[in-house]
Amino acid sequence: MNEPSEPSEQQLLEALRQIKTEDVVVQTVATLVNLAGQKLSVEGAKDPAEAQKAIDAARQMLPLVPEDAQQPIQNALDQVQMLYVKE
Repeated sequence: MNEPSEPSEQQLLEALRQIKTEDVVVQTVATLVNLAGQKLSVEGAKDPAEAQKAIDAARQMLPLVPEDAQQPIQNALDQVQMLYVKE
C-alpha cells in the first residue's frame, strides 16, 4: 500500500499563492455563524455565552466579507441571532 507522500516545497508555495485573504475571511465568518448555531441548538453542547461571542465576532467581521458573499452570510447570521433571542 502506497502512503501519501509529503507535498513538495513547490506544491506548498503554489497552494499558498492560491489562498486569498478574502476566502479565509469568508470561511472564518461562516465558521463563526455555524459555531453559534451549534452552541444554541445541539443538546449537551449548548452554551449561549459562547454563541454570543461567535455572533459578535461574526458581526464585527461581516464588513470584511466580499459583497457577493455578504447576503447569504447575513441571512444565516440573522437566523442564528433569532435562535439566540429565543434562548
